[in-house]
Amino acid sequence: MNLFQLIESDYKKYKKYGGNFFVILFLTQGFWAIFQYRIASFIYRNVKIIGIRQVLLFGCLLWQKTIEILTGISLPASIKIGGSFYIGHFGGIILNSKTVMGDNCNLSQGVTIGVSGLAMQRGVPSIGDNVYIGANATVVGQITVGNNVLIGANTFVNSNVLDNGVVLGVPAIRISDKGSEGYI
Repeated sequence: MNLFQLIESDYKKYKKYGGNFFVILFLTQGFWAIFQYRIASFIYRNVKIIGIRQVLLFGCLLWQKTIEILTGISLPASIKIGGSFYIGHFGGIILNSKTVMGDNCNLSQGVTIGVSGLAMQRGVPSIGDNVYIGANATVVGQITVGNNVLIGANTFVNSNVLDNGVVLGVPAIRISDKGSEGYI
């Protein structure tokens, strides 16, 4: 997908959840953050001309910090997020700069995706397609979260989650194979 297709897929996802153009564009902090991320990520990955790249990235960094202060959502330009990304509520959302997320994912408020682990296990999660991450969940370490996974609210995930899993608890345990259908 190109930049405009990614932004359009995000917009359609917000529209699916009941917003109209005015509300999504001017009053939805999650959309502000993902819009800023899409522009910054495009520049980070595609602008190669030395000098211009640095100036544009510096401007994007200032824009990102402004969005972060206003919304509490941190989406660095270096992360990789697929299309149709949705942030349900603003505030306290932190993604490590090496985060990788697939298509059609939803995040709730208070989500942290970060680095953890020791020695060879130290790293950042790789998250599949159609994943729902509930409020105040933490996903850390060099782990893989499969496709169609639901991570419940206040869950701490530090081990792999297979496709179609529903995980809850601290630490997370698999409670079902129903997946994220109906939550995305």
